[in-house]
Amino acid sequence: MDRETRHLSKDNISKIKNAVKDILEALGADLNSSDITETPDRVARMYDEVFEGMRYTNKEIAALFGKCFEVAKTSDMVCLTDIDTFSYCEHHLALMYNMKVGVAYIPRKKIIGLSKIPRIVDMVCKRLQLQEKIGNDIADILEMILGTKDIMVVIKGEHSCVTTRGIRKPGTVTTTTCLRGVFKKNENLRKEFLLQIK
Repeated sequence: MDRETRHLSKDNISKIKNAVKDILEALGADLNSSDITETPDRVARMYDEVFEGMRYTNKEIAALFGKCFEVAKTSDMVCLTDIDTFSYCEHHLALMYNMKVGVAYIPRKKIIGLSKIPRIVDMVCKRLQLQEKIGNDIADILEMILGTKDIMVVIKGEHSCVTTRGIRKPGTVTTTTCLRGVFKKNENLRKEFLLQIK
């Protein structure tokens, strides 16, 4: 989908570069080293890319990726599984990685183009996040687009704030589940979806 990317302003890019210089200096890095001199600029450009989602509200993301098709009312579940993504923890700015997202919904007269769900996932994850918030943001956006509360989002991921610092337990996986509408009440439907994402 062609769209205009929202970038950080030149002023904010400059603020990030100066902040990174201060951090590097505080860590004891040689700012004159040829390996370091371009690091502040590289970090600022990386942040511009990986935090693009912070420049959009959930409502704006719904408008960007809300392409739907009309269908007769159906109770058949639609699932997308194994959507690869990553994000950054808002507590430590640490990478959340090896993340897999599964989304299910029950259509109510509308179905969303399948490629739009991974796009929504990626944009939501391009924010400082908590894994618990990611699932709710995805569900909020899909509810706006589809007009149904019957949505379930399951996320599994590793967090470098657990695997590489502090307790340092590589391979630890965090699983979060966002249940709405019929998925809260219908255990068999939940089980059916969970079997899809094992």
